[in-house]
Amino acid sequence: MSEHRGVWAYSENKDLMLELLGKGSRLAGKLQTQLTAVMLGHDIKKQVKELIGYGAHKVIVVDNPQLKVFHVEPYLSALTQLTKQHKPELFLMGSTKRGKELAARLAARLNAGCVSDCLELKVDEQGRLLAERIVYGGNAIVTQVFRTKPQIVTIPRRRFEKLKYTEESKGEVVDISDVQLEVAKTEIVKVKPIEIAETRIEEAEVVIGGGRGLEKKEDFKILDELAQILGGQVGYTRPLVEDRKWFTEWVGLSGHTIKPKLYIACGISGVIQHVAGIRDSKIIAAINRDPEAPIMEMADYIVIGDLYEIVPALSEALRKLLASS
Repeated sequence: MSEHRGVWAYSENKDLMLELLGKGSRLAGKLQTQLTAVMLGHDIKKQVKELIGYGAHKVIVVDNPQLKVFHVEPYLSALTQLTKQHKPELFLMGSTKRGKELAARLAARLNAGCVSDCLELKVDEQGRLLAERIVYGGNAIVTQVFRTKPQIVTIPRRRFEKLKYTEESKGEVVDISDVQLEVAKTEIVKVKPIEIAETRIEEAEVVIGGGRGLEKKEDFKILDELAQILGGQVGYTRPLVEDRKWFTEWVGLSGHTIKPKLYIACGISGVIQHVAGIRDSKIIAAINRDPEAPIMEMADYIVIGDLYEIVPALSEALRKLLASS
């Protein structure tokens, strides 16, 4: 068996792909190898130059009408054949719903290891890849090493910084057309877009979080007002989505992981699953009636009291401050 060599990166999410290239470039330097970006889809060749400008030494392109719409079978068969043929040492994949599904299935087909939702990736003095991720619902961070290659990892958004774009960067483009794609076992009957905020919550610099301390869905208007004043967004805890069915997305270990400059937790107890999703916030402020709530242990600023009184008062004070400035 020939030696595995090279760092690969793939994600269907453009921004996440550029972040993978940023981390992949540094890892490739440590491993003294090349960084390759993998592109799957239809009519995608125009994106090649950008990937090279963001650090890819090589771009492997599989442009096929069967890949215009995502189905796991054709995408998985393409990645499996490419990986078997070129034998990368490390494969970075985005921790999106599609990315995690592909990574797990690819690892199973290759009899390789897969570490999901990595917080950090390092290369030790022996040249081993060390992958860190959260375990036990956010109570601990484990470091894992691989016994086999390729080493497959998935990485969430905003874990790593993308490189500065360089117009003069040169790279090799490999256009592969002879990949045998499996037929999809499902078909898309209808696509219904969901309502999303103008800015993704992962990119917001200020997030106002609401939890079970809010008694009615309509009460979130006071958080919306505060978020609007601070130029931020409102986030929700999992119980509001799973139990009360008020919203569709939440902040937490199994939802969105965020790292804003300011996170204000309103009526949030702070169970470990939620804390795991906000732990990288620069400043955390907590507003809660319960001084013993777990969120208090990690908050930089604590306000003990009724959020129905404190949040409107805070909004009014900020309005006056902004008006006088």
